[in-house]
Amino acid sequence: MAEPDNPERDEPRPAGIVLKEAHYPGRAPVDAYGGGGFRFAEMSHRGSILCVPSGIYAWAPAAPDQIDADALARVVHEAEGIELLLVGMGSLPYPLAEPLKQMLRDAGVRFEVMATGPAVRTFNVLLAENRPVAAALIVVD
Repeated sequence: MAEPDNPERDEPRPAGIVLKEAHYPGRAPVDAYGGGGFRFAEMSHRGSILCVPSGIYAWAPAAPDQIDADALARVVHEAEGIELLLVGMGSLPYPLAEPLKQMLRDAGVRFEVMATGPAVRTFNVLLAENRPVAAALIVVD
């Protein structure tokens, strides 16, 4: 039998499980990519990633045509700390949509679009030089 409500005994109850966005709170080189994911900071992640000054985040786009303004919102938000955004489009280079290019330009973010492999290598070199670089990397098989 359930106990009746007693205002004197009511205490805050836990809200249940709170899901937080997948996030590595730091800058780290990408150690490996392919097979559907990335390795960095002695961890592995399945899916695409976004590397910005505040950390490395799981990133929703799995194909170039899935990149939209929402996918790049964090880049725009952190634009002051980004000198260059490298956009890895997967296995082959693919152009970024013109409205997205303009959004990045308006935020003062320079960008280069290329396949994910070259984007990872360039990101790692610039990161090693302590440059304010970011990367939006679509996963490759």
